[in-house]
Amino acid sequence: MNLQRPNANDATQTSNRSRDVVPGSGLCSRCTDGCRGNCEVFKSSFRGREVIYPGPFGEVTAGGDKDYPIDYSHLNIMGYALGAKGLPEGQEGTPDNTLFPMVDTETEFGNENKVKMRVPVFTGALGSTEIARKNWEHFAIGAAISGVSLVCGENVCGIDPALELDSNGKVVRSPDMERRVNEYRRYHDGYGDILVQMNVEDTRLGVAEYCIEKLGVETMELKWGQGAKCIGGEIKVDSLERALELQKRGYLVTPDPSDAAVQAAFHDTAIKQFERHSRLGFVDEDAFYAEVERLRSLGAKRVTLKTGAYPMRELAMAIKWASNAKIDLLTIDGAPGGTGMSPWRMMEEWGVPTFYLQCMANELIERLRAKGAHVPDIAIAGGFSAEDHVFKVLALGAPHTKAVCMGRALMIPGFVGKNIGLWIENNDLPNTVNKYGTTKEEIFITYETLKAKYGDEVDNFPLGAIGIYTYSDRIRVGLQQLMSGSRNMKLDTISRDDLMALTREASELSGIPFVTDAYREEALRIIDA
Repeated sequence: MNLQRPNANDATQTSNRSRDVVPGSGLCSRCTDGCRGNCEVFKSSFRGREVIYPGPFGEVTAGGDKDYPIDYSHLNIMGYALGAKGLPEGQEGTPDNTLFPMVDTETEFGNENKVKMRVPVFTGALGSTEIARKNWEHFAIGAAISGVSLVCGENVCGIDPALELDSNGKVVRSPDMERRVNEYRRYHDGYGDILVQMNVEDTRLGVAEYCIEKLGVETMELKWGQGAKCIGGEIKVDSLERALELQKRGYLVTPDPSDAAVQAAFHDTAIKQFERHSRLGFVDEDAFYAEVERLRSLGAKRVTLKTGAYPMRELAMAIKWASNAKIDLLTIDGAPGGTGMSPWRMMEEWGVPTFYLQCMANELIERLRAKGAHVPDIAIAGGFSAEDHVFKVLALGAPHTKAVCMGRALMIPGFVGKNIGLWIENNDLPNTVNKYGTTKEEIFITYETLKAKYGDEVDNFPLGAIGIYTYSDRIRVGLQQLMSGSRNMKLDTISRDDLMALTREASELSGIPFVTDAYREEALRIIDA
């Protein structure tokens, strides 16, 4: 494992003075009276709880960088010299019908009302955070034109400044939620869907009723947790008035904005921001089934579940209850994950890492399948960013795993595209970009492809959306190449046989054959024939 420095990280904008650091504590081996900083202990001595979070909060995404003993890099993808799976019935593989652009990367999830996606990826939950709000048009339009699903995360209605509630405290109108749904639908062409998440606060506010009945949302997602943190969702606000408003709506806001001392510290500018937290959810089997049925009775065509990096007990609950309720998709999110809204040390040290979590899920799912029970479609989340990650996740979880949920990897292209637009406008393109040109037509390799489909309307696309489309296209083409080389011409023919384990530990944990054991019997038969 790589050396971890638990007392300094770029995420918290801290660093050790000394090159020599105590591994366990992260403290410099020689700590001096008069040191001018800037380790976490130093910074926390005057900024306190503020240093718990990556920063500047709301302006960055952050992912835990703990190096786990086993991860997906311990698997390699098989390539073969003969055969082809997924060709039309009656066709044999030839060099002419297995060209990689012919590979079909489409996937689908759900029961009767299935959702198709052009690429087997979809966004992580983009909810009430400021980074999601201010970049929403880039994310939503980008997902729509890419033909993938978009998850609108928790608390969007609850923090909407223009939220309208009835006398019972239920949502009558949320302009921000309305905007989010409409931005995605604007260019939606039948692939993907917008999923709206619900937590404890959302349920109390009647978000499902509003989204289904007033906005026509077809997929609602129940949320048990996520891979980045073991507490509820959180944001920061930099206004005392806003903090008091959210406290009045029933949220936990800390430090307490109604406390006179806290207000004084805010006016002194010592306290610059307030945290808004969601309550912890408590799962109950009967209540879960009742909520699923309630959502369906409201008109939801699909109900999905997102669960976090919990131990095997909670994972078993999610899988078994999702099976009994015939959930349309179960997304399992492993540690460390993270999009910048989680306590940093929690992100580093809490939860089951994704590779271990998927292996645990596979064991439980196969046990369920052996009993003849319904197995829901599965998606895996937790630190993925490239086509080889997608292939490995789908293969390791075949045949039940249908897609990969990507958090930061699908947000970053939105930021990049947006900023390229600003740099063009300000004649300030960095060398990393201007070597390809100085106009959006020159810089974005997919611009003319989109123009051929959307005509002059493409000129109105936010460039972050084009960034997401371009990145999704890279994932698609890269996946086609890996699939063609492993002789899988369709996504649903990828299997566990297409993987080998590079370490004995990974093999033991995952059940994937060690590299020298994979296809060993077939090899010996050839030699001995």
